[in-house]
Amino acid sequence: MGVLLILVGLIWTLQGLGVLKGSSPMTGVTLWAIIGPIVAVVGVVLVARASRASS
Repeated sequence: MGVLLILVGLIWTLQGLGVLKGSSPMTGVTLWAIIGPIVAVVGVVLVARASRASS
């Protein structure tokens, strides 16, 4: 789940910044450039917790 959140956050960030072009209504919208990194950080936290729990 954490890795999925990291990937989604990255995609949302790139769309919000206008790097990923497409027909998405998210493209070029600054809000997604803000939400994306937040989602990605949550994913990193989940991955970190999972790796600590398995150790």
